Amino acid sequence: MKVVALIPDLMDRSRLGQHQIEFVGAAALLPIVAAGADLVFVDLSRPGVAEVLEVVVSASGRVIGFAPHVEDETMAWALALGAEVLPRSKFFRRAADLLSS
Repeated sequence: MKVVALIPDLMDRSRLGQHQIEFVGAAALLPIVAAGADLVFVDLSRPGVAEVLEVVVSASGRVIGFAPHVEDETMAWALALGAEVLPRSKFFRRAADLLSS
């Protein structure tokens, strides 16, 4: 299973455990790296995500975005584009389950 993640923060990456994940450091690279991926994680609060998310959703299997729970508008537009969306805290609590489903 190919898993790609736009999660530039090293502390956040460490919370995902030892799973085989290809990390991307910039949103501009995400459409290229995530093409054909089975699962893509996206930190919706990162610069440039708004410009590439639609392409990523259409070219990947399952896209799960996360953002701080107070960013309602951010989560709403990502949901409208076809991504699954979780508040940041819930995403990291469920990360292991998401990777195994």
